[in-house]
Amino acid sequence: MYRPKNFRVYFLLAALAIGGIVLLLREHRPSFLRPDLHLSAYVTTADGNVTVVDLVKLKPVARIPVGPALSGMREHPTRPEVFGVSTTGGYVWILDPRINQVAARIAVGPLPYALDFSPDGNRIYTTASGNNTLLAIDTKSRAIVARAPTGREPVLAHVTPDGTSVLVVNRRDGSLGVHDATSLALRGSVSVIAQPEDVVVLPDSSIAFVLSRSERRISVVDLRRGVLVTNLELAGKPTDMLLKPDGGELYVISPEAHGLQAINTWTHEVGDYMVLGSAPTRGVLSEDATLLYVSDTAAGRVTPVDIFNRRIVRDPGKGFPVPAGDSPAALRFDPAENLLLVVSEGSGDLAVIRVRTNFLLTLIPVGDHPQNLAVKLF
Repeated sequence: MYRPKNFRVYFLLAALAIGGIVLLLREHRPSFLRPDLHLSAYVTTADGNVTVVDLVKLKPVARIPVGPALSGMREHPTRPEVFGVSTTGGYVWILDPRINQVAARIAVGPLPYALDFSPDGNRIYTTASGNNTLLAIDTKSRAIVARAPTGREPVLAHVTPDGTSVLVVNRRDGSLGVHDATSLALRGSVSVIAQPEDVVVLPDSSIAFVLSRSERRISVVDLRRGVLVTNLELAGKPTDMLLKPDGGELYVISPEAHGLQAINTWTHEVGDYMVLGSAPTRGVLSEDATLLYVSDTAAGRVTPVDIFNRRIVRDPGKGFPVPAGDSPAALRFDPAENLLLVVSEGSGDLAVIRVRTNFLLTLIPVGDHPQNLAVKLF
């Protein structure tokens, strides 16, 4: 007389088991694309290689020798190409992802560190910090089309959103140079905090924020008047800054302060502060600016943040904390924001996290001390 009851129990257990298996398979399944599309991640390693990871199959498919001291890797906004610089080699390199080979190397001078694209993708800008030069390169002909002198030790060239100016961060001078994007002629120079290293610009190209990783301050520069507005005091030395797409807020991450600060970009005031963990280092914002993911190098995890409500995401069914290997640093989304990719410098892995559930899918070995990360759909 207990068979019906036992049957119901067995049936329920079987249904739960099948549901669990389906959920597990769904969370760990690879992504799917049309047969003519490819989605890959590109990771630079300390030995001068770029490891190519197929994000559909979730495995490395190529290891490409490129050159020494690779830095500044960026995917072209429209063309199937990946660009970067070799700091020691003194050249810009171009990778063709269709054949996973280096298509060109363009000599630019000693010690380039980074590059940036014009809004239409027709030019790339880089600096040679060893001889204080700004260069513009035509992405189609791969020829240097303009060059100009800069301040001392230019480490970064950044194009303003309107495409009319190139901002050059001169580290040794402690200055921000404003150059014409076509001729590269210097329009003006503004003194900023000591040893500047990074810059972001409001969408209307009116204000620039300049970061130094050796200072507990951030400079605010009025680009239209060419003057320093103020130096904002921070809770700790920053390592990264992220601007909301609408330009309303700037988020500054500091491992020294164990969190981030929100800066109102209209009033130039430091606002909310959030504690995030042991050593939050790098961040990435979702396209709608509702979620911010921050890598914690000391804790070996990624922290998801509801930036609108200023809270760490700990919702049921969401993974927290999200493991991401040893010393996670650079982060990127795939184009659809289904996957979060995290470079784990200590363990030599690429962590792949499913955004919908915040669960780690896999750790993919990519090589010794990986640093830079690019993602290309082609």
